[in-house]
Amino acid sequence: MIRIGHGYDVHALVTGRKCIIGGVEIAHEKGLDGHSDADVLLHAICDALLGAAALGDIGKHFPPSDDTYKNANSRDLLRRVVTLLKTKNYIVNNIDATVICEAPKLSPHTAQMCANIAVDSNVDVSQVNVKATTTEKLGFTGRGEGIAAEAVCTLIQS
Repeated sequence: MIRIGHGYDVHALVTGRKCIIGGVEIAHEKGLDGHSDADVLLHAICDALLGAAALGDIGKHFPPSDDTYKNANSRDLLRRVVTLLKTKNYIVNNIDATVICEAPKLSPHTAQMCANIAVDSNVDVSQVNVKATTTEKLGFTGRGEGIAAEAVCTLIQS
């Protein structure tokens, strides 16, 4: 059986925080605000994976009300999601994701993002794709107020 999942996440850009996307720290004057490291891309991927397995969402498994996850590394959260999937006999087949922002420029970092996601998802890097787009200066992403990400995935039941 093949299962399909979709994930979406948004985080505000604020001063005084690191900008971590796809497990890569990117030099930028602002970072993403959130309870964990606010890695918008990995959060969208976690939601896609959990959704494909009908296991809820990232907030259910790593609630912002739980101080255990304060400043948590989202790569650790992704690995935990993949471990949970394994206990339910699911394996990741592929992940495709899009980050939506005007800045920072992500293309120099997408190969490392794909590598990080592949390692953390126990798949070959050829099974992961990350791309970036802008909104042509429209909306909150266009004004530089935040960054959004969408992800889709397929799981195979083993």
